[in-house]
Amino acid sequence: MFIPHTDVERQEMLKAIGKKNTAELFNAIPEAFRYPKLELPDALSEMAALQQFSEWAEANNACNDMVCFLGAGAYNHYIPAAVDFLLQRGDFFTAYTPYQPEISQGTLQAIFEFQTLVANLTGMEAANASHYDGATAAAEACISAFHHFKGKRPKFVLSPLLNPQYVDTVKTYFGLLVDAQVVVPDAHKPQACIDAIDGQTALVLVQYPDFLGNIHDWSALVKSAHESGALVAFAANPIALGLLKAPAEFGADFVVGEGQPLGIPMSFGGPYLGYFATRKEFVRKISGRIVGETVDQTGRRGYVLTLTAREQHIRREKATSNICSNQALMALAATIYMSLRGKNGLRKVAELCYQKAHYAAAEIGKLKGFRLVNTQPFFHEFVIECPISVADINEHLLEHGIIGGYDLEETYPHMRNSMLLAVTEMNSKDEIDALVEVLAEVANG
Repeated sequence: MFIPHTDVERQEMLKAIGKKNTAELFNAIPEAFRYPKLELPDALSEMAALQQFSEWAEANNACNDMVCFLGAGAYNHYIPAAVDFLLQRGDFFTAYTPYQPEISQGTLQAIFEFQTLVANLTGMEAANASHYDGATAAAEACISAFHHFKGKRPKFVLSPLLNPQYVDTVKTYFGLLVDAQVVVPDAHKPQACIDAIDGQTALVLVQYPDFLGNIHDWSALVKSAHESGALVAFAANPIALGLLKAPAEFGADFVVGEGQPLGIPMSFGGPYLGYFATRKEFVRKISGRIVGETVDQTGRRGYVLTLTAREQHIRREKATSNICSNQALMALAATIYMSLRGKNGLRKVAELCYQKAHYAAAEIGKLKGFRLVNTQPFFHEFVIECPISVADINEHLLEHGIIGGYDLEETYPHMRNSMLLAVTEMNSKDEIDALVEVLAEVANG
């Protein structure tokens, strides 16, 4: 390891700050935790280390090597080659946090284009520069609603069919706030959320399509929430928005979600992208950066961070967001993806997902011992009740090179032997037929 400072320079620095040695820098840490004994293996050469990591990587069941029907929040979509090609340009990879517009025009314009595309996709009036992931964006919508009502409405109603990671993240955000009340109704029906709304409710957060793939008409819920003075946020799948009615048409106040389907690989869980859109009246209450378009003194178009001062992001507990709260590189990937696809291309991807999922559901539903649980329209995910445990079925599928669905019993204990399957444009008819064939083997025991 290269350490640029000499012993003499280190002694000079220690003397300047009044320390005798480097160890004194760590006096604030309890002694028992300063130098823990780490069970580390012996050092390896670069060649040996590369070989070791390659062997570990080969043990992974990746979508490049297997057929994938696993979703539950992260999805295997096709990513055009141009996305990575443009994304890996050095000027994007090394972009500085764009507080100085005179040296950040490229980065600022890319973020502005991302905001515009997200606003168009959701039907909302404004969008920010993104968040860490969909769960973070959902929690930030709750924070915005809390500040909008100045803390006087401390109740948040979360749909029971909201991604469980989103629920956990919201509870983490509000866990230390004594007056906050996060309510998740037991019944898996939109009416359960409506019944939970009262005069203390700040926000109702629903998923579209929901965690089980169902497509709901949320009009009645939005109307009921607004009549009670509460706000409504939609956590929406961006690919589904290429086909379905935009959340803005329901009257949504916030639209958030996971941007991973927009040209970002599954990557074993990240880095991902949280998108966040809202109505104009709430833009001063939302977290994260917002890029605006303007002109300079000569009339040339330019881009700047707007509506919030830089200091707003670094005021510790008084800040409305973290200074690094946007995923600029992932937002750029989503921007390139949406630009390449266009409105018609995105709709085509959504249609393929919808049609292939319904074909798969219909074929699996014909098998003895398997039952399609979804009784209403669904997008590209659906629930199958199985004759044996999902864990056993997935183990059998792996033997045939297939990554099976999500075991819903892990999230909903009452949904025993229930598998959540995801089908995207990446799954061919032959692959779906192969899945059905292997499941038939299970049914025939």
